[in-house]
Amino acid sequence: MKKITLIYGLIAGTIVAAMMFITIPMYKNGTLSFDHGELVGYTTMVIALSMVFFGIKSYRDNQAKGVISFGAGFKVGILITLVASVMYGLAWEVSYHSIGDEFMKKMNEHQINEMKAESATEQELEKAIKQWESFGELYKNPLFRFAFTMFVEIFPVGLVISLISAGLLRKKEFLPSPGLSNSKS
Repeated sequence: MKKITLIYGLIAGTIVAAMMFITIPMYKNGTLSFDHGELVGYTTMVIALSMVFFGIKSYRDNQAKGVISFGAGFKVGILITLVASVMYGLAWEVSYHSIGDEFMKKMNEHQINEMKAESATEQELEKAIKQWESFGELYKNPLFRFAFTMFVEIFPVGLVISLISAGLLRKKEFLPSPGLSNSKS
């Protein structure tokens, strides 16, 4: 299990980390906006975390003789997600040092502009600004930032994919391994 979770977790982590390193310069030069960046980011996460499905299937077919329980499948999936999440968090830490304060400032401005476009009141804007300033102070702490990046951004996506994949792959009839017999005993 350890080998499969590492291999598939590293593949998923490499995909999300590489995409982050590709998109950060695009944020800096204005090619990629926050609205589109969110779409690109979460699409990349879903694509990368598809490795959860393939990792669970590989474990089921190659180590569990074509049968896996929901719990075992979920365990494989969540471990792959953890490896990918750590890599994502580390990639953000590296990226943050080149864009961090500027990124946070632009993100806050974007949020304020969105609230204004939605006709937010002055009190709502003031309250939001104070909350973002408070969050910005917390976000300067690398441990908080790393944990937030891992567990709030990418981990929930992997959790959902792990649940779905474990549920589907517990059925040995679902995409059975061609090398295993399909006899019902």
